[in-house]
Amino acid sequence: MTALSLREAIARLIADDGLGPGDRLPTETRLAERFEVARSTVREALKRLEEEGLVDAVQGKGRFVSALAADIVERPITRYEGVAEMLTRLGYRVTTSVFSVAEVAADQQQAQSLAVELGTPLIRLERLRYGDDQPLVFSIDHLLRDALPGPLGHRDWSTSLTGALAAHGREVTTSVARISAVELPAEIADRHRLTGLGPWLLVTETCLTRTGRRVLLAEDYHRGAMLGFNVRRRR
Repeated sequence: MTALSLREAIARLIADDGLGPGDRLPTETRLAERFEVARSTVREALKRLEEEGLVDAVQGKGRFVSALAADIVERPITRYEGVAEMLTRLGYRVTTSVFSVAEVAADQQQAQSLAVELGTPLIRLERLRYGDDQPLVFSIDHLLRDALPGPLGHRDWSTSLTGALAAHGREVTTSVARISAVELPAEIADRHRLTGLGPWLLVTETCLTRTGRRVLLAEDYHRGAMLGFNVRRRR
């Protein structure tokens, strides 16, 4: 287990165990035993939580759940995660419908977002994620064709794109995103029977690998009445 995945596990522990602001976390030793990892991994994971404001460290007394934890543990806007990963973490049973997958040429906007030449081959993917059989996120993804080589028909497109990219040595580690309140485009809503579901939050996200290469442009429409983000602000 990596420090990042352990950070997720400890955040879930806070929620699952009903820990509130001021409650003390288990010691490093107990966390290491519980998750069967080295104490150095525990320390790194806890440091991440401290930096995010979920945990306060008190010298000589231990680490405690912060006053901000209840508000930002559910879905902090600062953490990169895939849509299916996010929905699963929120407790939904996730299923995916793949509507289309095709090879296209990058238009001006896509080329600019991905820092490639106009007409560069891309894969365009349209999917709908359901949580407990409720439509929650409609996604339009454009990724570099050479990032996922091989025939399009030989891949299961209902699974994680970031997982597939990582398997090909192109792990996404950061992204730049813009969030806006929109209506689902009429042609999409009508075609896929998604009318009357209220406002949507459009997250337009350019995803980068550790080396800074832009590999994925994601447009995710989140049902605004059911999904939101939490933001930590400080002076």
